[in-house]
Amino acid sequence: MPDVVAEVEVLISAEDAYPALERKFLQAQSDIVMGFRVFDPRTKLRSAEARAIGETWVDLLVHVLQRGVKITLYLSDFDPVAATELHGATWRSVRILCGVREIAGDEAAELIVYPVIHPARLGWVPRLLLRPFVSAKIRKLQQKFASGTGRKRRALARIPGVRTVVNTASIAQVPNYPATHHQKTAVIDGRWVYIGGLDLDERRFDSWSHDRPSQQTWHDVQVMIDDPAIAAQAADHLSSFVSVVCGQSDPVQTPDILRTLSRRRSRRQLFAIGPETVLSDIADRHIAEISVASGLIYLETQFFRDKRIAQALANRAVEQPDLNLVLVLPAAPETVAFEDDPKLDGRYGDYLQIQCLRKIRKAFGERLLVVSPVQRRLPAQSDHGAQRATLHEAPVIYVHSKVSVFGDRAAIVSSANLNGRSMRWDTETGVVLNESAHLKTLKNALWSHWWPNDPAFENGDAGFDEWCRAVEENVKTPPNKRQGFLVPYDQGAAQAMAIPMPGMPEEMV
Repeated sequence: MPDVVAEVEVLISAEDAYPALERKFLQAQSDIVMGFRVFDPRTKLRSAEARAIGETWVDLLVHVLQRGVKITLYLSDFDPVAATELHGATWRSVRILCGVREIAGDEAAELIVYPVIHPARLGWVPRLLLRPFVSAKIRKLQQKFASGTGRKRRALARIPGVRTVVNTASIAQVPNYPATHHQKTAVIDGRWVYIGGLDLDERRFDSWSHDRPSQQTWHDVQVMIDDPAIAAQAADHLSSFVSVVCGQSDPVQTPDILRTLSRRRSRRQLFAIGPETVLSDIADRHIAEISVASGLIYLETQFFRDKRIAQALANRAVEQPDLNLVLVLPAAPETVAFEDDPKLDGRYGDYLQIQCLRKIRKAFGERLLVVSPVQRRLPAQSDHGAQRATLHEAPVIYVHSKVSVFGDRAAIVSSANLNGRSMRWDTETGVVLNESAHLKTLKNALWSHWWPNDPAFENGDAGFDEWCRAVEENVKTPPNKRQGFLVPYDQGAAQAMAIPMPGMPEEMV
């Protein structure tokens, strides 16, 4: 498989990524095609070049359209009952983008927006089992709509799925959509590909220093690739994935773009819980790279819950006694870390993650280092007060990145977490980097971000012993005097919060 790319820019957090994307929009001459889970046009512009023409992405989009650049956006839509806020946010963005098109005027280029929900549905048996939970959420929505007045009621009425749910005569008629489109990819002028784990809104903006309240932090990674061949493949995927998930066509060939694709099952299945997996490139490539890995594997992921990935790592640890693993995780899932009443999905996710961590700890022993990032300060009143919003006396930094580095051999940057949902259900995209210069650039960016004041991490060559030394020194030092951001992950805290959910597939979280 040819993974060669011409030029790669590594973008750490939105402080890097948003300005880079803005500049590419300003440079565009012909067309832009995008697929995002979240795209809020009210997001502030960050680059000096973009701020010269306006304050938000609304202004940038109008400017680009008036320059004659066609824009196509595939925007994820969501189950209106299970993910009401996300569903509402999608349609708010759609309404704003309709306004953008009007402001741009008749002489401007086309702006086409496709709000796309994954068509997979639960079978009748799982729907019956989940009916008490679904019924409670529907009643809550109906009560909220009935009690709303004026502006609030009109806002709810403008959300298509909510409007349908509150007017339904029978709860049994309300479908449940378990899968989603999780990709974050843009193709500019058939040349540049912007790909990774970062969507576009204010919640996801953060800087390298992460100097903000813990609940507002957001570490992520994107790459900007300058390669027409890869851009063509990404554009082909974006223009065809909807027909694939609907079961109307087979996936196009994209040898340099890794994907997860699934489709609605072709016939009614009473016990169906999720979609049928069509492509699992990202999982397959991870397992293939793990099976030949040596030296140091480095993983950054929001979730480490996939038992197949954990088993592959454990198997390789036994086969390769010199293999080491550094795993960077958030201190807790977002719905646990920043919630006074932690959500069930996060607690079940903790349970799955603990099973995976136990498996790799048994195999790697002291060759495993599991860490989480925290800020270099003591907690303040502005930080969330939940128990797991603090780790080793410091406010946590939330990790959303999806990066896997396999020694000096290859790296994967994608939208996919290391969980069953990303590996088999949701629509995901990623890219492989295997040129030595690109690997060095990626490792240098990641290493120097976490350890900005440690010379051992300046060139991306730090070995496992140096990682262990730095983390050990960091955790022994008061937060405001620490050299880096990483401290040991607290598995005990996760264990105390974790709950099993028998019968619930791991892909649900």
